[in-house]
Parts: sequence; structure tokens; C-alpha cells
Amino acid sequence: MVALAIATVCGSAAALAQEPGFVPWQLGFQSAATEVMDDIHWFNNMTLWIITIVTLFVLALLIVVMVKFNSKANPVPSRTSHNTMIEVVWTIAPILILVVIAVPSFRLLYKELEIPEYDMTVKAIGYQWYWGYEYTDEGMGDLYFDSIMVEDADRAEVAEARGVSLDEVPRLLAVDYDLVVPVNKTVRLQVTAEDVLHAFAMPAFGVKIDAVPGRLNETWFKARETGVYYGQCSELCGIKHAFMPIALRVVTQEQYDAWAIAAQDDLDVANEQLIAAIAADKKVAEARSIDEITVAKN
Repeated sequence: MVALAIATVCGSAAALAQEPGFVPWQLGFQSAATEVMDDIHWFNNMTLWIITIVTLFVLALLIVVMVKFNSKANPVPSRTSHNTMIEVVWTIAPILILVVIAVPSFRLLYKELEIPEYDMTVKAIGYQWYWGYEYTDEGMGDLYFDSIMVEDADRAEVAEARGVSLDEVPRLLAVDYDLVVPVNKTVRLQVTAEDVLHAFAMPAFGVKIDAVPGRLNETWFKARETGVYYGQCSELCGIKHAFMPIALRVVTQEQYDAWAIAAQDDLDVANEQLIAAIAADKKVAEARSIDEITVAKN
């Protein structure tokens, strides 16, 4: 039991040093950070089971046909032209399979499109080739800033300035100004574009919506864990399409409130204070983990 407690605490401490969402050489979806993404994971797994069963069934039929009805095993082929039972089954079975897939699919689509009562609104504007973010709620002072990718040559300098490891400034994903939102709050996201078609995609949240010039599209998310989450433009938009990432930083409500007030006067100072507050909270959590390890050993 002591070993289990130590392993649990050590795992928690290690998790503090990692940003959520993805890992190098990862296969499959990013870890879910919203309820919508949980449902997408479930729907993907459900349809995977269905297609696997269908594929294996068809493969079995093909093997049976090749073995039982080849020219050597069956030199005189049957001249049967119709089989009512088979025709009924292969008509009804696909319909039932599609119904089983369609019902949860429509429920998931409705959940993604129907925006619940929200706590705040953020507007994301796609440009060639970066994103701009506008906080439109009352009391935010029309806060707006552009978010531009950190060049590969500048990653080390940015990591040092933020006091984090180089891994926490991921190549082609880190930006100079993160979109900051509070944890466990429903955020209405309005998306548009200034020039050509873009698309705002945040895999860990299950969010992907087109940014269309002259049109305002809406979606929502409610992040349940703090951390930095990354996405990218998912609509071919020109020569630098691959270089306009999305970095979304989810923080505690207290950290967000302090950042929102400071950002209206000086965004750089607000971000510095936010990074310092996050680092201080991590140190407290790590110290608490060490204390728990000590207690578990004793």
C-alpha cells in the first residue's frame, strides 16, 4: 500500500510538469479536456467496433466463397438467381447499422451546435497567417491582441523568458500571446476571417469550425483542466497555412481575473504575472506532493 501511495503521488508530481493534450509520436486523438470531446472519443470507439465487426464478417464471407466455390471444389456452379432471405437480410442489416450509428451521431452534432448558457465570449479572427482574439464581454475594455507563432530560432529565448523547459514551447505550435480563459467556465467562441477561409480547430476540446470572411460562426467549449492546449488552422489558406497555430491557456478563475484586469493596461505585464502565478502554484503543488511522499514512506 505504501508503494502504491508513493507511485500515485509521484505520478501526480510528474503530471504537473507536463502540458496536457498530446505527446511525441502520439497515435489517436488527443486526451479529452471537455465533455464534448469525451463523447467524440466514445463515438469513435463505438463506430470502430462496428466497422471492425463488419470488415471481419465480409472477410469471412470472402474466404468461404474462395474456398467453397472455386472451380476445383465446385466444378458445377449453382444456377440460383434469387434468394429472398439473403436479399432481405442484406437490405435490413445495413439499415439497422446506420440507425445505430445515426442516433448518437445526431445527438453529438446537436450538442456541439447548441450553445448552452455561457459565462463569457471570445471572438477569434483568422488572418494570413495568424489569429487575432477579441474579448467582447462588458468590463474587458475591448481587449484585443494578435497571436503569432514563435519561430523555431526563438523558442529557447521564449522558454527562458517564461521560465519553462523548451518542451513547453512546442515547435510550430507555441505563440507569443496565448488565448487565456478560465477553467470550468462555458466559453462562447465566435469565429470569422478577415481575408480568406480559415478554420479554428482545438482537438482536445472537440472544437473545429470554419472562419469565413463576412460571416460570424459560433461554437462553445468548457475546459475542465488547467494547462495549455494547442490547435491549428484546419483550412488551406495559403503559403503559410501550416504556421498559424492556436495556443489556448486554461487557468484558474483567480488567475484569470487578475490577468483580465492587468491585460487591459499592459498585456505583456499581465502575461508575465500570469506565468509567475502558474509557476508559484506548481511549486506549491510539488511541495505538497513531496510532503505526501514523506508521509507515505513513514
